Formats: sequence, C-alpha cells, structure tokens
Amino acid sequence: MVESDTQTLSSSYGVTPRQNGVNGHSYTPGAATSNKPNSALPQNEEKSEAESLDKLLQVSVIVLRQAVDLVNHSLSEDDQLTVESKFIPGSTIGVFLSLVLSLALKGLSAYCKHLRHATDHFSLLLDSLSSSDSESQSKASAAAGQRRPDLELSYDVRARGTPMESSRSAAKAALESCIARLQNAVPHVERDRGVRLTAVTPYVQTFRTSLGRELWFAALHAVHHWSMVRVIAGELGIQLEDSFGVAPSTLVYRGTECPLGKAKI
Repeated sequence: MVESDTQTLSSSYGVTPRQNGVNGHSYTPGAATSNKPNSALPQNEEKSEAESLDKLLQVSVIVLRQAVDLVNHSLSEDDQLTVESKFIPGSTIGVFLSLVLSLALKGLSAYCKHLRHATDHFSLLLDSLSSSDSESQSKASAAAGQRRPDLELSYDVRARGTPMESSRSAAKAALESCIARLQNAVPHVERDRGVRLTAVTPYVQTFRTSLGRELWFAALHAVHHWSMVRVIAGELGIQLEDSFGVAPSTLVYRGTECPLGKAKI
C-alpha cells in the first residue's frame, strides 16, 4: 500500500493504519500498543474512539454482506462452492468464506474455503468477547478503579470442514449469524477494553492491541480473500460486482461509487 493510500484510509475510516515491523518487515496482526490505560484518555478522545469503532462495524458488516450477496445471487449451485481453483491450488470459494467466518483443508472446495476462512476471523474475535470475564466482574473492577483484564484472542484456533464450505444455505446462515453477532456485541464493548493477542509466528508471542484494530484486520483480511474468490468466480464464468474483493483505500482512491468507496457510509 502506497503512502497516499494509507493516508486516505486513515482519514476515511477514522483508524490508524498498522505500521510495518522493524525496517519495513512484515508484522503480525495486533501490533503492540501503548500500555497506558485507555481510561486515561480525555473525553473527546474516548468519543472519537467510539465513533471509530462504529465506523469499523459498518465496514465489517458491508464486507460480510458482499459474501451474502455472492451466495444469494451469484452462485446457483452448491457444487460451485467446492470447485477447486486451477490458479490457486487447493482453494475453493466455500473455504475462503468460512475462513473469514478458518484455514482451508486441502482438497475442499475453492469458493467455500475462502468464505469459511474469512468469516472465521470475525467469529474468533467475537468469541473473545463472549468468553471474557462476566459483566458483573468487569463492573466490579471498574468500580474499584482497576483496569479490566484484556480480552484474550488467538487467530490460530480454526474450525475446519464446516457445513458452509459445501452448502449455500449453510454459508448464508453462518454469514448472517456473524453479522448479527457483530451488531449485537460491538456497540456494547467497553471503549477502553484492551485485547491480548496470542500468535504463533512460529514463536508463541503475545501483543497488546485493541478491538478496533482487530476488527479492521478481520475486515481487510476478508477483502483479501474476496479477491481470491473473484479469481475462482472468473474461472467459473461468474461475474461479480466491481467492488467485490477490492480494498476500501483503493476504492476511495478511484472515486468508486459504492459503499466502501465513500468516506461516509
């Protein structure tokens, strides 16, 4: 991503783009953030963080609804979810869908592998919210002036061989369930709540990050897999809408008239 695209993304979506690792090397999602408790932020900064999270929720929902539209209107048969790509060996549409809602199993369908993998990242993030300490414990910590424990998150836990990899109806249900969970959970998360990400890099490492940063990672990760779904769709002679699988910063740069191509959704 060039510098101008990075600046456009930042101003358009109210998020700070991740910085590359040392000397420009690649990074792991969930780069370390300041250990300064977010509760110490001025009120106007807390409001800005809340607005940023709301915008990221909108973007995530739009990205997932692109996949719902794919399943509802672009695909006509379940078998299309399990066609293995000639250009991306081992890939199917179904697994990419599920991966956004998990990593692909070799030999499974092309579309579905991408659908599952993309969706899986959102689900893992949501699971970290539901498995966190209880609301009463969280309130008790806040009342005592203690910083609430960070949410625990790992993207290395995968669900494989799920029904959505081979069934359009199962894929639609999983995607819509993920959207509903996001809409129900994200608005109620404490704005100063941190996230502790554990990753195998292949070293087991932990990073302190935030819900907003990981929500943006899940959305951009989904777009990345949608771009591969587009390749497989092309192999099957299926035409997708122009913004499917294209990064928001690219759409904004092009001045594309679509929801993800506008700063105000």
